[in-house]
Amino acid sequence: MTDQTPPLRAVALSCTLTPSPDASSSVLIAQQVLEALGEHGVTYGEVVRVVDHDVKPGVEADMGDGDAWPAIRRQVLEADVLVLATPTWMGQHSSVCQRVLERLDAELSYTDDQGRLETFGKVAVGAVVGNEDGAHHITGILYQGLNDVGFSLAANAVTYWNDEAMGEARDYKDLPRTPDGVASTTATVAANAAHLARLLKASPYPPAS
Repeated sequence: MTDQTPPLRAVALSCTLTPSPDASSSVLIAQQVLEALGEHGVTYGEVVRVVDHDVKPGVEADMGDGDAWPAIRRQVLEADVLVLATPTWMGQHSSVCQRVLERLDAELSYTDDQGRLETFGKVAVGAVVGNEDGAHHITGILYQGLNDVGFSLAANAVTYWNDEAMGEARDYKDLPRTPDGVASTTATVAANAAHLARLLKASPYPPAS
């Protein structure tokens, strides 16, 4: 098996609270993860800034008239790798990220002809930014939630940046350069995610018992 076959596709959902067109650290780190995945033959489009879309509250795949989630969900299901990026607010993931997790809960109701969730075989990674502590706590929430609804997690499935306590660098997007530790972690996240996604695409999970 080469690193170029079978072909893979990724989608990134940024859960920033900042609507377009303003700059966003969560969008930036999501794009960096996509670019790192691209180095392993994974194709991708633009980062989906969820706050720009009318994603209704709820836990169904479609919450009715005007709900933007069905179109976003379609992109997720068409992808092999999901990148979920969130800022840190008061030590927690954003409210937009929580809404995404709640909408993904609907995936527990959808299976293929062998009884497997439609998310089985898809790999998820997280990306967290903030000027305060909370990345490890948020990572735990992302890991549990995403795995619960069928996504697989590779080793080192999150990249993150937090400013030092009371530091001067208040926003990831304002850094003069990506810190070496973040760049290295992002590269590892992408390599491992692409590797696992390729393995799962070539050899899917067994039918549900």
